[in-house]
Amino acid sequence: MRARPIRVAGRAGALALAAILAPDMAAAQDSDFELWLDQSVTYELDSGTSVELETAQRLRSADAGREDTYYARFWVNQEVADGVTLAGAVERRINDPGDDETRLHQQVSLRRGIFRGRLRAEQRFVDDRGGRVGLRLRTRAGVEVPLDGEEARWAFFSNAELFLTLRGTSIGGDEGVTGLRTQVGASYEVSDAVSLSLGYLRQQDFQDGEDDRVGHAPLVGVELSF
Repeated sequence: MRARPIRVAGRAGALALAAILAPDMAAAQDSDFELWLDQSVTYELDSGTSVELETAQRLRSADAGREDTYYARFWVNQEVADGVTLAGAVERRINDPGDDETRLHQQVSLRRGIFRGRLRAEQRFVDDRGGRVGLRLRTRAGVEVPLDGEEARWAFFSNAELFLTLRGTSIGGDEGVTGLRTQVGASYEVSDAVSLSLGYLRQQDFQDGEDDRVGHAPLVGVELSF
């Protein structure tokens, strides 16, 4: 039996509050900087079943009033057909300070040729909210295209993910389509055990009655298998 892969990724981005959908494009913009770090380890139980521990740190500027966030997720993944994987997870998320949160995830992932898809349902339980459960759907579609024929070491990837909030974690919170996350980049398999990726992420949060919050981040990924 073997553990594979161990994935370590670092992310950094400048977060801007921008009125990009508002008619007054001359509105003032605020900016902030965040450093995102992600790590995960996956262990194959058999040819179609695996477990994964995923952790992340979102380091933000306290001077701007944005809190650091840390979380850990434990996944169970089951391939039910060629290119179709079902997964479930439990997550504990720590915000600094307060508003700590537990999340449950259910997910189906699809792979067909160059096409990739994912649908995730989330139930969110925020501490001290009187047991109110937030409900959210996240749907992602994209492509992964080999760039060097039979070698299959270089690949281009791109995807877009919509966040649909069905029930906010607090009364009066935003609902409906609340976010859009897009990624584009390339990956390279250095060897059977090592792969690298470089990409760009754009995160747009839609906020009722306020300017959208838009973040931009370069993404650097390292994946090790053994």
